[in-house]
Amino acid sequence: MTVPTFAIVGAGLAGARAAEAIRSEGFDGSIVLLAGETEYPYVRPPLSKDYLAGRAARDTIDVHPAPWYDERGIDVRLGARVTGLALDTHELTLREGKSVRYDRLLLATGASSRRFPGPGADLAGVYHLRTVGESQALRAELEPGNRRVVIVGAGWIGLEVAAAARGYGNTVTVLGRDGVPLAPVIGDEVGSVFAELHRVNGVDLRMETQADRLIGTQGRVTGVGLPGGEVVSADVVVIGIGAVPNTDLARDAGLAVDDGIVVDAAFRSIDPDVYAVGDVATVFHPVLRHHLRVEHWDNAERAGAAAGRSMLDQAVSYDAIPYFYTDQFDLGMEYSGYGALARDAEVVFRGDPARREFIAFWVLDGRVVAGMNVNVWDVNETVQRFIRTEVRVDTTRLADESIELDELLAGAPD
Repeated sequence: MTVPTFAIVGAGLAGARAAEAIRSEGFDGSIVLLAGETEYPYVRPPLSKDYLAGRAARDTIDVHPAPWYDERGIDVRLGARVTGLALDTHELTLREGKSVRYDRLLLATGASSRRFPGPGADLAGVYHLRTVGESQALRAELEPGNRRVVIVGAGWIGLEVAAAARGYGNTVTVLGRDGVPLAPVIGDEVGSVFAELHRVNGVDLRMETQADRLIGTQGRVTGVGLPGGEVVSADVVVIGIGAVPNTDLARDAGLAVDDGIVVDAAFRSIDPDVYAVGDVATVFHPVLRHHLRVEHWDNAERAGAAAGRSMLDQAVSYDAIPYFYTDQFDLGMEYSGYGALARDAEVVFRGDPARREFIAFWVLDGRVVAGMNVNVWDVNETVQRFIRTEVRVDTTRLADESIELDELLAGAPD
């Protein structure tokens, strides 16, 4: 009798959790985890937070110690970059010419940092931040504490790197295209809280500014050029302008791709034996009734396990509320919700944004569609309950700290 093989392309958090779920649910066939990197699976959030800031050791970011995989019969192949996928023969081609045949396949190929589009992108001293190797190299640049660091991009990665760089004592400039950092994600009102946070901590935050070239001497970056001719001097430049899903393998094989590999709520692609999960997948969300691609680690954690169960033909309809967090200077934050709905919603503050201790609710048509707790803890599950139950709220009462949140949830379904 032939032993079935489940292959997973991509050994990030989503791929690792899928392999774990497949084995823990009783699958006794072969599990092959193909890692493009030469590292065992690790989590990425610390790469721009505690690990970059020198507060976390290398082994703390691993999903599991290396022996864990051998103990469970999970064949992890490090540095195994997949270059081809043949759907008709159920075969993967590796860069070195070898092949792997699968019975079922999970694509967890993740995303890659968006590269700087202008001249000078290949200069030494220019960094992107996606892998542990990139985080290690950037930390080595930041640790001396006497560098002029320019960050192109005022999103989550850019601001987290700015906080880490300032923690080492570097001079930091952030260049952002919008009027307020994080505006496309959380809007101007809440984004302004982060702008003030960085300014009071010594970050030169330059908004409505777009870099058009990187300038260097003898192959090393020395500055960032702006459209008007100004050059911002730099010893280190970090590019934080987003990520692009790694869809080439799927697209070349003939799978449906639209800002990610298109899958249903059970992570199934148009091919019955091919699934996709994590940063690379655009998944049908049964609550929103449209496809959604989520790049946050919590999605990789939960969706990876769910995809593994789906590959075993268990009933799966993934409807998790997107969640992420950040730590910058003395600010800690958790966010849950549907960003697409929040763009048209009213922001209701419970607490004082000026003190950076509050909960922000995004309310659309009388219902909470997103919530963010800033330096207020043990409330995220409550925030998620507002979103999931779709209970109607009175925004005046929602903002009133004298009224318990549980009181506002009275009568909502469990």
